[in-house]
Amino acid sequence: MAKKRPQTKAKRPQLTDGEIPVVGAREPCPCGSGRRYKACHGRAAAHAVTELVQRPFEGLPGECDWVALRELVPAATVELTLREGLPEGVPSVTLATVLPMAWPALRRDDGSVLLGLQNDTASGDISRDLADTLLRALEAEPGTPVQGRRAPAEGPRLQDLLDADAPFEPLVHTGFEFWVPDAENATPEVTASLERANAAAIPTVRLQGVEAAYWCETPEKNHLRWVMPHPEEQLLDALARLHAAGRSSLGEGTRLVGSFRAHGLTVPVWDLPGEVGAQDVEKPAAEFAERLAAALATDVPLTAEERRARGGLTNRQVTLS
Repeated sequence: MAKKRPQTKAKRPQLTDGEIPVVGAREPCPCGSGRRYKACHGRAAAHAVTELVQRPFEGLPGECDWVALRELVPAATVELTLREGLPEGVPSVTLATVLPMAWPALRRDDGSVLLGLQNDTASGDISRDLADTLLRALEAEPGTPVQGRRAPAEGPRLQDLLDADAPFEPLVHTGFEFWVPDAENATPEVTASLERANAAAIPTVRLQGVEAAYWCETPEKNHLRWVMPHPEEQLLDALARLHAAGRSSLGEGTRLVGSFRAHGLTVPVWDLPGEVGAQDVEKPAAEFAERLAAALATDVPLTAEERRARGGLTNRQVTLS
């Protein structure tokens, strides 16, 4: 009986992690391990995609305004400046709170780009998702929207693409007419989307005397929502000191009622009487900023009354993201 010849296995080519392409979760991993992608190199990729970045806009000019436009402001635009300059055929890049039919981005007929901010993202890093959408919009055919997708785990972030020295100056709009340069010739879908968006928009105004403070009007009362860059614990201590001392309001009939948490920052919220408009709180807000700066500079332990005030503010804190 003839002996069986020993079987030899061909040596599989070895790939480095950087060379492993992304494939379907149930497909064999391209590294040659014999395991499914999701159980091999897909694990690290999935973790990188889903890991939550607490402050996705940290390091960008106007971080507080980025948070406000993402979570609080219905209709606003900002002209963005790219670190490497605009590509040929792209006259401008504009950040917009919302785009028609919730498109992640739009390359207009003239080649300009609109980047939507208030969209669902596939990963835990909004900055990386937005950067991926922006890069694809810059290369899209004029007149086409850009669809969302999962950004590559090692792709660039907005901090890599935008000029860190350029100003970030939001322009708040009363409606969404900025969507279309020629509303009369818009498609029926865009027109319907525009009408729905305008009907749902809450009147909002950005204060001029302080940073990232937004007045808004609601049927029952008005509000001031102010995104602040200070560390949360330090800010809550300072607000508690002012609240206990009766110095946390913005004038007669106004009241500090609590705060939001959003993208790693704290957003104190004041209730305002219905007759108090944005111009009416400009001076009180500037005066409050001075009081807050003094309270932030204090490191004396909180008194019992201040601790109670802090507890009340903490209990009225809502996390948006």
